[in-house]
Amino acid sequence: MTGKRVDCLKRMKTTQEYFAHYEAIAAVSGQMLVAARGGEWSELKALQGTYRELIEQLKEADSGSELDESARARKLDLVKKILADDAAIRDLTSPSLARLSALFSVNNPARVLKKMIGLR
Repeated sequence: MTGKRVDCLKRMKTTQEYFAHYEAIAAVSGQMLVAARGGEWSELKALQGTYRELIEQLKEADSGSELDESARARKLDLVKKILADDAAIRDLTSPSLARLSALFSVNNPARVLKKMIGLR
């Protein structure tokens, strides 16, 4: 094999491993969301450990190569799913924060704060 072909194959393998990490993280974040929705807090905590390990592995597996347009779109979709799951989990684990966040996003933050502390 030529040097260019070997480099290309190595890069493909590295990119595949890179996406395998993102897909594993997305799968675990989905499982965490299911656990949170079901009130299975011990399961959620166990999955958080797995999630952290996968994040650390992703840092080590960083492809270091440029992604083409379709790969960037794939990565963006995975990251959006992970972030959406994370936000939903936070809303479930901290409902008071979710209500407060909803107030701030709908209303003027200054008005919300005044109302919270009893000012008119």
